[in-house]
Amino acid sequence: MPERSGGGLFGGKKRLEAENAELRAWVERLGGMDAMRVSAMTEALHVEHQGLQTAIADSTRRLREVERLIVQTEETVLLQEAGVYEYRHPLTDAVAYKERLTQVKARIKTLSKDGKAVLGSTNWQVNGSVAEGRRMVRDFSKLMLRAYNAEADNCVRTMRPYKLQSAVDRLEKAVEMIVKLGKTMSIHVSGDYHRLRVYELELTADYLAKQEEEKERTRAQREQQREEEAARREFEREKARLRKEELHYRSALSKLLAKGDEAGAEELKAKLEEIGAAVSDVEAREANVRAGYVYVISNVGAFGQDVVKIGMTRRLQPEDRVRELGDASVPFKFDTHALIFSDDAVGLEGRLHAALNDRRVNKVNLRREFFYATPADVRDLLQKIAGQHLLEYRDTPEALEWHQSIHAKVAG
Repeated sequence: MPERSGGGLFGGKKRLEAENAELRAWVERLGGMDAMRVSAMTEALHVEHQGLQTAIADSTRRLREVERLIVQTEETVLLQEAGVYEYRHPLTDAVAYKERLTQVKARIKTLSKDGKAVLGSTNWQVNGSVAEGRRMVRDFSKLMLRAYNAEADNCVRTMRPYKLQSAVDRLEKAVEMIVKLGKTMSIHVSGDYHRLRVYELELTADYLAKQEEEKERTRAQREQQREEEAARREFEREKARLRKEELHYRSALSKLLAKGDEAGAEELKAKLEEIGAAVSDVEAREANVRAGYVYVISNVGAFGQDVVKIGMTRRLQPEDRVRELGDASVPFKFDTHALIFSDDAVGLEGRLHAALNDRRVNKVNLRREFFYATPADVRDLLQKIAGQHLLEYRDTPEALEWHQSIHAKVAG
C-alpha cells in the first residue's frame, strides 16, 4: 500500500476524499473493486487506526507509571553522581553507630511483634463474619509486611553510603505499592515503622562510612608508625657508626699522644670534635619530631604531567623514602624535584598543602598528598614559603623509565 503522510487517513473531508481516490486507484490496479467495498475497507482502517491510537495511549500511560515506580539502582550511575558523603546522624565512632543500630533493630522487632508495623481495616467482614474478616486482614498484613521487610533487609544488606538515597526511594516505592495492593482492606505500612526502617538505612550508611574512615585512619597511622620506625633505625645506625668512628679516633689519639706526636694529636682532636658535633646533630634531629625533609616528587608515567606529590619524611636519607613510594604499587619510579630540610618540616608541609588545597586530587581523603600542579607551580610557591631553605629545584622530571618505555613501544 502507498505511504500516507500527515496526520493519518482522516484529518478532514478533503483528506478523506484524497485518500479514497488513492485507494480506488490502488484497488483498480489490483483488478477492480467497487466503491462500496472501498468505503467499507476505509472505515475498517479508520476503526483499526483509532484502536491503535487508544492502545498507544494506554501503553504510554502504563510506561510512565512503571517509570515512576522504577528507582535508579545502577551502581555506576550512582557512583558518578556521588558527592562528598554527609553523615545523617553524626556519632563519635563506628562502635557508637553499631550500638545505635542494635537499639533500632530491637525497636523494629518489637513493632513487628506487637502488630504495629503494617495496619489494616478493623471492620472488614468475610461472609458476614467480623472474626473471619480480621483473620483475612491479619494474614494479608503479614504477607505485606514480609514483602516490605524483604525489600528493607535487602537495602540494608547491599548498602553503600553513596546508595543511601536510592535505597530510601526503593523503600518509599514499596510503601506505595503496599497501599495500592491493600487498598480494599486499607492495609498500609505504619508511619512509625517506615520511619524506623529509613532511620536504620541512614544509620547503616553512616556506620559503613565511619568504618571506612576509621580503617583509612588506621592505615595512615600504621604507615606513619612504619615511617617513624624506619627513621628511628636510621638514627640508631648513624649514632652507632659515629660512635664506632669516635672510638677508632680516640684509640689513634692515645697512640699519637704516647708517641708524643702533638701535631697529629691536634688533628685527631679536631676530628673528634666534628664527630661529637655530628652525634649531637643526630640526637637533636631524633628529639625534634617536627624536623625533617619536605619532598616534591612527580610520576609522569603514572599520574601525568601536571600532578605532584608533596610529603614529609624524618629520614636522614630522604631519597630512601622516595624510593619506597616508587615500589610495586606504581609502574614507574618517582622523580624528585626538591628536598627541603627544615626544623619545622611538619609546618612547611602543612603550609604547602593549605596553599594548594583547591588543587587536591583526592578531596575526601586529605592524607593523599597529590595535587594538580606542575613542578614549576610548586617551585614558585616554595620560594615564597620556604625562602632560603630552597637551595636547589628541578623543574623538569627526568621520567627515564617512562620515556624508555614509550620508545620501546614505538620501536616494537
